[in-house]
Amino acid sequence: MFLFILIWFLFEDYGMLTRVRMEAEHRFLFERLKVEQQKILDNDQRIRHFNEPDSIEKAARERYNFRKPGETLFIIREHQ
Repeated sequence: MFLFILIWFLFEDYGMLTRVRMEAEHRFLFERLKVEQQKILDNDQRIRHFNEPDSIEKAARERYNFRKPGETLFIIREHQ
């Protein structure tokens, strides 16, 4: 009888093994939530930063090789 109760306690749908697995999954998901929330905060900061005129100008110069009238553009590429 004791053996039956022990097996039932360990292996039922809400037994100890299930509880341990669920807690491990909860910890994993909680850590993942922290990472995703940090990504959201970083993206919000980047969005606010890109709305500034200086940032728009910097992105245009770096990514699209834009220049102001009278400026000379030098493109330096690294050898691979």
